[in-house]
Amino acid sequence: MDFSQVLAEKTDTIIDKWVAAVRKDRRIESADDLSYTAVKDHIPDVLKAMVTVLAKFQDNDIQSIVTASFQHGAIRAEQGFDPAEIAREYHLLRTVIFDALQPDLLEGTPVEIIRSMRLIDAIIDEAIARCFKSYVEERLRELQQLQLSLTLHNDELTRLISANQEYLSQLAHELKHPLTSIIGYSDLFLRQQRRKPEIKDTSANLEHIERVLRNGRQLLHLINDVLELSRYDAGQIKLHLAPTDVRELINNVCEMLEPLAAGKNLKVVVDCERAPKEIITDPFQCQQIITNLISNAIRYTESGTIIIMCQVLENQRWAIAVSDTGIGIAPENQAQIFEPYFRVSFSDRPYLADSTGLGLAIVSRLVKLLEGEIKLVSEVGVGSTFTVILPLQIES
Repeated sequence: MDFSQVLAEKTDTIIDKWVAAVRKDRRIESADDLSYTAVKDHIPDVLKAMVTVLAKFQDNDIQSIVTASFQHGAIRAEQGFDPAEIAREYHLLRTVIFDALQPDLLEGTPVEIIRSMRLIDAIIDEAIARCFKSYVEERLRELQQLQLSLTLHNDELTRLISANQEYLSQLAHELKHPLTSIIGYSDLFLRQQRRKPEIKDTSANLEHIERVLRNGRQLLHLINDVLELSRYDAGQIKLHLAPTDVRELINNVCEMLEPLAAGKNLKVVVDCERAPKEIITDPFQCQQIITNLISNAIRYTESGTIIIMCQVLENQRWAIAVSDTGIGIAPENQAQIFEPYFRVSFSDRPYLADSTGLGLAIVSRLVKLLEGEIKLVSEVGVGSTFTVILPLQIES
């Protein structure tokens, strides 16, 4: 029996069932926000190659899967998958294929069944190997770009530290932990590669790369915040005014931050019914304000709801309010909340490790730059509401 023809006829069904299985599997969370096409990716090409290999007289021709699986690994790295999720989706692919072919396999001879099962296993194993190889290469490429970016920031950061000795101790403390992790895990990874150059795709090595990138991103985020703050204080931020769709801007920010809220099971409610249709402002700086406010609300809220409301006010003004059900801010801290490096903490809960204390300081400065004002209403244990009021049109 020619099982390659059977597989070809059932390819669409297999893909549909596999995508459904990936979406349903709670161990593959990175696929939750991807479209059907994004989840499917290059798997049809892998199945097409499998059809070719299963065809008689082509037992050894498995090179046709190389391109498809290699591209799949690179894309999964860009999509934020971790190694365990990729391994899991290939496990599901193997299961779905055998489930689909089982009735037909049982009609073949024992020799045909064994041959087909061995070939399918070999093809998937090869696909996994190629996929992980490209995944590692993509992560290493990202690591190199991160290293270059950190290097480019170094001179500017050094200048800023020299000019702001008051914050030197604070900044050094914040940089120490992620920088130590980057150096430590990079050194461990490189030593392992030198000691066993033939072993490059192990889970341990992938985890080392992930930790380096995670800590590197955190460090880069801190550096960017420091640079943003310094550019404002030095008067180097120039506005680029343009007609801006506020609703679209808010929706884009919420879509970007949705995985962060979903990870904490927070409900995000957006009310833009009374929002202005169009404003004249700097869309990038406005987006920075909204992103910082919403991400801050998510960061300091463990359960409950984040509410974003936008409406037109009198006197050619409009407002956006971000409310949360988080830890709240004590009255004695509310006057300091917009100062650089200030972070709210409690006796039973220190400030968050990934908080730089710069987000709200940047927000307050950008609000002033956009000719607006920011207000805070907060109660400890109940939550906070930050309201930003801005003009509908900023004059050139």
